[in-house]
Amino acid sequence: MRPQPISNPPNPWASTEVEYLDEIPRAALEVYDDSSKQILASNDSPDLPFTYSVNPYRGCNHGCAYCYARPTHEYLSFRAGSDFDTKIVVKRNAAALLRAAFDKPSWKGEAVMFSGVTDCYQPLEASLKLTRACLEVCLEYRNPVSIVTKGVLIERDLDVLTALDREAGAFVNVSVPIWDQELARAIEPGVATPKRRIEAIRALASAGLRVGVMVAPIIPAVSDEKMAEVLEAAREAGAQFAGYVLLRLPGSVKDVFEERIRAALPLRAEKILHRIRETRGGALYDSRFGVRGKGEGQYADAIAQAFKATTRKLGFNLERSQPRASTFARPSKPTAQLSLF
Repeated sequence: MRPQPISNPPNPWASTEVEYLDEIPRAALEVYDDSSKQILASNDSPDLPFTYSVNPYRGCNHGCAYCYARPTHEYLSFRAGSDFDTKIVVKRNAAALLRAAFDKPSWKGEAVMFSGVTDCYQPLEASLKLTRACLEVCLEYRNPVSIVTKGVLIERDLDVLTALDREAGAFVNVSVPIWDQELARAIEPGVATPKRRIEAIRALASAGLRVGVMVAPIIPAVSDEKMAEVLEAAREAGAQFAGYVLLRLPGSVKDVFEERIRAALPLRAEKILHRIRETRGGALYDSRFGVRGKGEGQYADAIAQAFKATTRKLGFNLERSQPRASTFARPSKPTAQLSLF
């Protein structure tokens, strides 16, 4: 069933949190209501360090040319290109659905990832506060969380995150794949600048949260060239962990990425596409588990070695960090019967 459009959607930039959004994205938004009956998604991929995730939004106004989630919009009868960037589907009852999931006897307090698909701190979150509401539910139930985001709006929720970390555990990864500001603006048009995201790392670390940096995705012949500078800046800002994922272009993402790279970087496009194919056995994508996130061949190996050497030199912890053992506890429900004692 196709989501229903909202006749008068909220303005993500007319809010008390507007200062966190950096520059205003250029594209106008269309907002749709999602009628999903569940909020927790699960996966059994050996490439992912989490099983359960929460995605309050479908589609993403960050507009990153490389986003591997673009084909998911096709399931909604939208397209993977500009529709993914501008037709945003929202789960207004996300917090209520999450509370219902936590109340099921089968839920044991496993760590929940925000978000496994699109960014939970994209611009609409400034006005809708769906992610914040879900985090408040996690705090209420003392359920641990992990977060991956490019959105500096996460700074708004430091109060909830620090409380959640004390009660159950919270771990944040900030994604900074490209260091050059002009390149980042061309490929990630709706995201805060790389240096602004480093400042978000600093704010999270200063608040006592465990924070990492994800150089993800590494785009051959684009972001690998200044990967060390990203890692150095993140480490200086207080990041304790680091990781990377090689560019993934599944399904229609290949066409979107190539079109936008050719438009934004016409003189570099052929070199970029050639380097990507070097890491994918001559193709633009390889879907095999264990390979799709790292690639193969000399160029992919060089990226891996450079990442390993730089992170070792800077003193990063390269182990996958998960929230602490769950302290999950369902809050007591109010009752109409008075206690005898």
